[in-house]
Amino acid sequence: MPALGAPPALRVFGVTKRFGAVVANKDISLDVARGEIHAIVGENGAGKSTLMSILMGMVTPDAGEIFVDGVRARIRSPRDAAALGLGMVHQHFMLVDTLDVLDNVMLGAEGGALLAAGRKRARARLADLSRAHGLSVDPDAIVGDLPVGLRQRVEILKALARDARIIILDEPTAALTPDEANDLGLLMRWLAADGASILFITHKLNEALAVADRISVLRAGAVVATHAAAATDARELARAMVGRDVDNALSRGDGPPGRTLLEARDLTARGADGRARLSGVSLSLRAGEIVGVAGVAGHGQSELIEVLAAMRRMESGALALDGEPVDAAVYDPARARALGVAHVPEDRSRHGIVGEFPAAGNAILGRHRDRALGRRLLDPGAIRARCADLMERWDVRPRAPDTPVGRFSGGNQQKLVFAREIEAGPAILLVGQPTRGVDIGAIEAIHRRLLALRDAGKAILLVSVELDEIFALSDRILVMHEGRIVGERATASTDRREIGLLMAGVVERAA
Repeated sequence: MPALGAPPALRVFGVTKRFGAVVANKDISLDVARGEIHAIVGENGAGKSTLMSILMGMVTPDAGEIFVDGVRARIRSPRDAAALGLGMVHQHFMLVDTLDVLDNVMLGAEGGALLAAGRKRARARLADLSRAHGLSVDPDAIVGDLPVGLRQRVEILKALARDARIIILDEPTAALTPDEANDLGLLMRWLAADGASILFITHKLNEALAVADRISVLRAGAVVATHAAAATDARELARAMVGRDVDNALSRGDGPPGRTLLEARDLTARGADGRARLSGVSLSLRAGEIVGVAGVAGHGQSELIEVLAAMRRMESGALALDGEPVDAAVYDPARARALGVAHVPEDRSRHGIVGEFPAAGNAILGRHRDRALGRRLLDPGAIRARCADLMERWDVRPRAPDTPVGRFSGGNQQKLVFAREIEAGPAILLVGQPTRGVDIGAIEAIHRRLLALRDAGKAILLVSVELDEIFALSDRILVMHEGRIVGERATASTDRREIGLLMAGVVERAA
């Protein structure tokens, strides 16, 4: 903490930002002391991302002032922010998929015209950071080939490499395993102890309580509460976030599972680099059950769900849907949908939405051949009406079918993807990271929807890095390690320790 009387490292005073009739930030004032971890929590659409964009010079406020170390700051671009010592790890990755890790870390900080010298320095810096913080990533790996968890590590390393004194972490643990999230918490404390000031944006109240010194709550664009972390709890924070008590107690029907709706045998698949991603994976899904897939990021869970959803071609193996063999040669996403398979991808921004399209267009992606949307030509009125109906029933905010979906918060994008896939009435639902970057109120709604689908006789495959989510929703748990299923457990007869050992590949001790 700073010396008595020292100005805060960052002070925001009276910041307001409007987008048309929408007030995204309303007279926001807060400060962050030197060496403090200050968490910002709030529902999707509460204004957190807009505030961070203002601090990083990507959005200009309509009113208000920002001070850095007691001096009024004029931030009109990310370059201005960087010059003032602000750095940010974005929730939606700001990476170039076709470049390798090293080039992504260097972008914007090349170190002069002689790139060879800059690359050498950046490689050494990356190696030092990787060793120091346990965030090892191959510097020569192409970013587009990395799973979500490793791409998040690149974002963290990119921020650390710039030696920022004020670090904004926007949902940094959304793509991390529990152990990686714990490591990040330790890293934040180390950075704070070294004098850095950290703004920690998160939906995970327990993480905020465990790591932060103070916690501010945003609702409807305004700061409605600020508490010392030691003087509050998750229930009080949740009530401030949503304006009501949140009940996360889940209930489900007790009926036994029905017939097998999906069966996979000995699936194999390779990545773009030719390395095996799946090796002899077999599983089954039955009507009326949720099967959770746990594992450390990068061990085949992403590839498994992509093969089953026909986004990635299987190299060998067999797949049957409702007892009928699937011809791998003609199995594509359209065929999967026709056979009753719906898919909520783990990375919605890459595979679930088109950010430049309006919400109405995104609400029919993959469903555009529905005759209700027009017999010969698509009917714009019918498309808008469908989107408006989905938005109303799934509480997608704002209720703006014509607004580009890229302007929506991550949680509202996720709710629109869920609405599109579930309302099509699939028999099988493949879900990747359902609540990544989603606020507590939306998590409550999504979990209840998934359990209702399970009780209605649907078969659900759930891939999640959140072990709490796996245990809360799953009837059975499969654990993947190095492209294989290394264990299967009934949820009622296992615990986090056993699943954690399997995730680490310690099969004998788990058995």
